[in-house]
Amino acid sequence: MSLIVLEEAFNIPSLAEQSAYQARLFVADGNGQAHADRLVDIHGERLAKMDKHGVAHTILSLTAPGIQDLDEPKAAAATAREVNDWVYQQVQKNPKRFSAFASLSMHNPKDASEELRRCVKELGFVGALVNDNQRLPNDEAAWYDQPEWDEFWSTVTELDVPFYLHPIAPKGEIHRRLYKDRAALIGPVLSFANNVSAHLLGLVVNGVFDRHPKLKIIVGHLGEHIPFDLWRINHWLEDVHKPRGAVSMKKTIRDYFNENIWVTTSGHFSTLTLKYVQDEIGIDRILFSIDYPYEKFEDACNWFKTLDGKFSAEDLAKISHENSKKLFPHLQS
Repeated sequence: MSLIVLEEAFNIPSLAEQSAYQARLFVADGNGQAHADRLVDIHGERLAKMDKHGVAHTILSLTAPGIQDLDEPKAAAATAREVNDWVYQQVQKNPKRFSAFASLSMHNPKDASEELRRCVKELGFVGALVNDNQRLPNDEAAWYDQPEWDEFWSTVTELDVPFYLHPIAPKGEIHRRLYKDRAALIGPVLSFANNVSAHLLGLVVNGVFDRHPKLKIIVGHLGEHIPFDLWRINHWLEDVHKPRGAVSMKKTIRDYFNENIWVTTSGHFSTLTLKYVQDEIGIDRILFSIDYPYEKFEDACNWFKTLDGKFSAEDLAKISHENSKKLFPHLQS
């Protein structure tokens, strides 16, 4: 079965040292250099693994922390442009097998909008992936659920491309207070889902989807814990917070998952979990992904093969590629 994957990290050579440093948090064997090499490789080992495991198309995105770790606006904008130009050249070498998400400096909505427009209109990118909050000077961070970001979300919907909200490791005061003495909770164990779920739910309760009803948001890891608490979230938003006027949202959390939000299987290869998420948000909102090189092609693709007979052929086709083709109609695969 043809597979499309869309939470697949790369890096550019000039940022490889950053990747090797980050690997100490996320690579079991501690070989940061090998991890950094895999991120920079596009057409060698990565493509060979795609061929071996039946992956027809990969949408590439800059690895975390990426641009969101740069607290100086001009440096962040310049690095984003450098990254986008580099990955554009890589995609052009094999556009049937690769496309790209734009990397963006999220220091201000105007600059983010302009770079996204350039990437989509001039470079043919299929959307944007941002690594959660933008780091700002003085240990501050930008959240994109505030009214000043409406300019950016208007650009996203005008261009009619998805926006992938991806995790980043905690920094500054949050790291010091919550994770300094419990470092194993940084990343996939806890912090990634905590941070992204708060950001996504911020978009919900602050009315971003109501002001931009055609906005398309993707999150990974089968929903960053939200589907597993969906009843409770919905109950409290609808039965407590709306009656007391504490939220701006006009619809229910379930409505936004039906209309605006998609999830991927990246790094979450559990059959029971997939069935649960299907029951909660529907098969049409689920997209297959791997999370390479943080996860292995073998683990993701071999697991997906075991779903044969546990899900209908129609549902597996939707997860593997049909839902992605609907969301990204211009893929060349």
